Order: sequence, then C-alpha cells, then structure tokens
Amino acid sequence: MADTGDTASSSRTGDWPELSSEATLFGKYELGKLLGCGAFAKVYHARDVDSGQSVAIKAVSKKKVLKGGFMAHVKREIAIMRRLRHPNIVKLIEVLATKTKVYFVMEFAKGGELFTRISRGRFSEDLSRRYFQQLISAVRFCHSRGVFHRDLKPENLLLDDNWNLKITDFGLSAVTDQIRPDGLLHTLCGTPAYVAPEILAKKGYDGAKVDVWSCGIVLYVLHAGYLPFNDANLMV
Repeated sequence: MADTGDTASSSRTGDWPELSSEATLFGKYELGKLLGCGAFAKVYHARDVDSGQSVAIKAVSKKKVLKGGFMAHVKREIAIMRRLRHPNIVKLIEVLATKTKVYFVMEFAKGGELFTRISRGRFSEDLSRRYFQQLISAVRFCHSRGVFHRDLKPENLLLDDNWNLKITDFGLSAVTDQIRPDGLLHTLCGTPAYVAPEILAKKGYDGAKVDVWSCGIVLYVLHAGYLPFNDANLMV
C-alpha cells in the first residue's frame, strides 16, 4: 500500500476529518453520503469520477487500528479480499492509503443489508432457498481458497442491484496459516447468536464447519423470521 499523502479535498485536521459530499479522494472518487461507521472505520458511498460507477469506500483510521493492535487484521483482510473473486462476494476494487487512512474501494451493493429486508418479515421458501444457495456457493468458494469467514450473519450479507446476495466484512476471517498444530482454530470471535457451540464453549474448532453452522442459522432466520436461539446469556 503506497502512502500517497492525504489528498482528500475538503478535509479537516483530526483523526476523522469531516468529508463533505464534494470531497474527492485522489482525484478519482467523489464521496457521497456516510453509509455506516464502526470502531475503526467509516463507510461512504462514492462515485468513480471517470466511469460514473458507484462504489463503497471504507476509510480505516490507522491511528485507531494501531492503538488497538489490529493492523495485522487489516492487512489480512486486504489479502483475503484480493484472493476472493466470486459473484456472491463483494469485490475489492483497489486499496489506497494516506498518512492517516487506509481506503478499501469496493463494489457498491445498492440493495443494502439482507438484515434490513428480513427485519420486515420472513421470506418465502423460494426466496430463502435462493439466498441460501448463493450464500453456500460463496462460502464453498471461500473454503476452497483457504478462507473462513467466521462472522456470517444477515448484517454481513448485502444485496446488489438485481437483489443477488453478496458476502462482505472479512475483518474476522481466518486463513489456513492460522490453524494450530491440532488442526483447529482457537480465536474466540463472531456474533453469539450465529456462532457454533464449540466457539461459545471456547474450544478449538474447524473453520469450515463453524461457517456451515452459521449458514444454517441464517437459513432459519430467512424462513422463520427470527433466531432459533436468542438468549441474552448465550456467552455464559
């Protein structure tokens, strides 16, 4: 990631500059509205100045990531997304960087989160099957490339212009290099309502199998409209 200097126009000083809708990154991307934010990053809708194509740009704060000790996670996420090219996985277009930020330029999923749609009511059997088949196809591809997502849930499943499913957010993903000598992963991560029992029990686990468990929970939610397990004490 080459450090090209902070070229975003209309930016102010501080760790999180306020970017107006007129801000342009590297003379290439015109930033639009803020789509969401987390502890280390903000996601914006943007437009490619040359092609007019809509993209999503995740701006990651280097300061916050370094302070939290997560720079290795960011680099791993970039490496993972670069190796994954599948119609049901959000595409990483390019990565840019300044002295203070790392920018993920990604495919824009116009339909938003699957979670938003399912929160309005359960899906039909046919629609549930369609999304589940797309999810399984993408997850199988990830596993064939040695990637385990580990945080599959409706909030991390987006919909494109044609209402096709796209997996996003590989921030908690693991690769085969992280498997320990016992053949298992051991990092406690994921969303309690969607993770497999062995993770909740803080035991070693097979990355592929826990992803499949999460897919099963997603299918249940799509068709039933609610979680099979929804206990506030799930992690106890």
